[in-house]
Amino acid sequence: MKAKVLIVDDEEAVVKALAGALEDEGYGCVVAKDGREALEVFMRERPDVALLDVWMPDMDGLEVLKRIKEVDSECPVIMISGHATVATAVKAMKMGAIDFLEKPLSIEALLLTVERALRRPPGGDAQRDRFPKALLGRGPERTTSPQRTIRKSAVLYGTGLHSGQKTGLLLLPQPPNTGILFYDLAEDVAIPALVDHVASTDFATSLGKDGVYIRTIEHLMATLHAYGITNLLVKVNREVPVMDGSALEFCKLLDEVGLQEQKEGVEEIRIRKRYEVRNGLRVITLEPSDRLEVEFVLRYPPPIGEQRLHFVLDGPEGFREEIAPARTFAFLKDVESLSRMGLAGGGHLHNVVLLDERGPINTELRFPDEMVRHKVLDLIGDLYLLNRPLRGKIRAFMTGHRENIALIKQVKEDLGL
Repeated sequence: MKAKVLIVDDEEAVVKALAGALEDEGYGCVVAKDGREALEVFMRERPDVALLDVWMPDMDGLEVLKRIKEVDSECPVIMISGHATVATAVKAMKMGAIDFLEKPLSIEALLLTVERALRRPPGGDAQRDRFPKALLGRGPERTTSPQRTIRKSAVLYGTGLHSGQKTGLLLLPQPPNTGILFYDLAEDVAIPALVDHVASTDFATSLGKDGVYIRTIEHLMATLHAYGITNLLVKVNREVPVMDGSALEFCKLLDEVGLQEQKEGVEEIRIRKRYEVRNGLRVITLEPSDRLEVEFVLRYPPPIGEQRLHFVLDGPEGFREEIAPARTFAFLKDVESLSRMGLAGGGHLHNVVLLDERGPINTELRFPDEMVRHKVLDLIGDLYLLNRPLRGKIRAFMTGHRENIALIKQVKEDLGL
């Protein structure tokens, strides 16, 4: 038997379905139909993980969660509900739940969540042979850096840049060697943040799997890259919120919740040769360097003109000050065509720098060269789809997501990652 799972739900059909799926995978199951019975079963059986419904008569799931944590703070508890709000999910996370699943439950998502829960032993050690080898160091000749996650769960609300829909994201800490996963709340599909899953580079970087797409991930990915976060579950509804068009709010959120350094190492990619992608006049190259540095040249007609930036990514501080505040920009003449394509629905006056032939028409620039800084922001985010830190020097001229992704695909294929 793999492990013992406590299932608590007042719907008999739900309990039977969950128990059947788990038992088919070799788990042992104990069940309870309400909160008081759940506590009795928990004290008697001491399960390895608990699945706990939020809405139950007499004693709700949050109260049961609180009492379980008073008895055994290390036991992983997964909350489940068909009617809870994001605020309820966040409250549960703050009380010690490790995840939150919405009904109707996907059996695949349930099994993955239970397995992740069981990979969280006290002290944060992991069973090395149960995780993807992509993140593991492979010997003394390889350079490794510590894996990291966040100290506690966090939530952020906003609007999708291209969908225009209200959205939000829930960030959940994960054990070593999990990687960064995006989880679509509507479809119960988890998509690894890897270049293999890039589905679109039109105006943003989007991931896709099994017909499900998560859009505009690059600003969040850039922030995770700068902060060195390697293990994280990002729950989102189709699109990462654009916030003010920059990565500042993501930085503030990570600064607030804090980082957790983990015992496992992640192997860094050290570039040993030259890579190049050309797309008309657009060119991006990657060459050896002992650090990650970017030289970006942007050349537009006035009012932008030519902007150049050299930036070295060596931690969150410089990123937070020099790159993260740079906002998405768009030209007034392009807004109408983007709207016809169903894009930029959430691009309002407060979250995009809108330009005409004279300059910004809706805001003041945060930097004289804010546009090239934003291109570097996007590039840093796209690079992290290699799933690990990179040491090399990038030179880019007028490139965007399409060229960025083509470059890292070259690296991945050449190095057999």
